[in-house]
Amino acid sequence: MLDLPNDLLVGWDIVVIDDEEDSLLVAQVILLEYGANVYTASNGQEGLEVIREVRPKFAISDLSMPILDGWGLISELKHDPEIQDIPVIALTAHAMVGDRERAVQFGFHNYLTKPLTVETFIQDLVKLLVDIPVLANELNI
Repeated sequence: MLDLPNDLLVGWDIVVIDDEEDSLLVAQVILLEYGANVYTASNGQEGLEVIREVRPKFAISDLSMPILDGWGLISELKHDPEIQDIPVIALTAHAMVGDRERAVQFGFHNYLTKPLTVETFIQDLVKLLVDIPVLANELNI
């Protein structure tokens, strides 16, 4: 396990989009613990509005949500020149063989599986962030 500093994400604006309150809360509490400014939304439409307003370092989005799902969110985001470069990590409870590849081909930078746990969330997230060059350079690890 990585020994991560508590100020790892200080100054980072991060958007978390999920219709499941438990997942939203776990992600929010842990990201706050590492110094991030966390903004949340409970569906893809709200998420897009928050992303446009905040312009976060990255976003984490559930794939299965009401109103606008994660697939619709990434499609809208990739067609908006103002926000198309913001990395988005997919979040799914339905991890099957080939899902990661499908998500990446669709425009996500990677994906995390649910349920999110306090023990592994930040470790798993950092492993994905180091693969995003623009973010890896800003991590102090």
